[in-house]
Amino acid sequence: MVAVLVAVGLQLVLPDTVISGLGPRWLVPTLEGVVGLALLVANPRHTVKSVHLRLASLLLIALVNVANLVSLAELVAALVNGSTHAAGRSLVFASVPIWLTNVIVFALWYWELDRGGPAARLEDDHRAPDFLFPQMTAPSSSPHWTPGFVDYLYTSFTNATAFSPTDTMPLTAWAKLLMMVQSFASLLTVALVFSRAINILG
Repeated sequence: MVAVLVAVGLQLVLPDTVISGLGPRWLVPTLEGVVGLALLVANPRHTVKSVHLRLASLLLIALVNVANLVSLAELVAALVNGSTHAAGRSLVFASVPIWLTNVIVFALWYWELDRGGPAARLEDDHRAPDFLFPQMTAPSSSPHWTPGFVDYLYTSFTNATAFSPTDTMPLTAWAKLLMMVQSFASLLTVALVFSRAINILG
């Protein structure tokens, strides 16, 4: 929930130029807040297995993800179409919250989908893992070790910075596709926005 709140906060600091396609500035953060609050009340520790609660969690992550992708698309369009020096600076600075939100939202996807979700991972009969963490192969690790949110956040951050897996390997098709989409979004942000920044800020 802290990660979701940070993502919502990052959306609120974006300039109007990159959120105009999302309707009024308050609309998406309000929807995210309502769904997040409902989840916090119904399942505060995220340990209850429920199809409805899991769908609500996926809906919340999808809302954050779609909002960020729309902001990224509008940012790219604004930079490609050109802007004044002052407006260009605000657009370049807007790329930072978009990139950070990209890291957070994909960490949430990995955390929510791996092995059927956080509640399912607590059970002994959970499905096969979708990610291979180093702790799962280290001889000194506990056989009952399960990844926490920080493990997925680290995986997301390294994938967004290296544009490829580092120490954690995707094992299933959906995990590979998600990491590919995240790497592409991160690469687009870095390559296009930073190259534009050189022209604007140089």
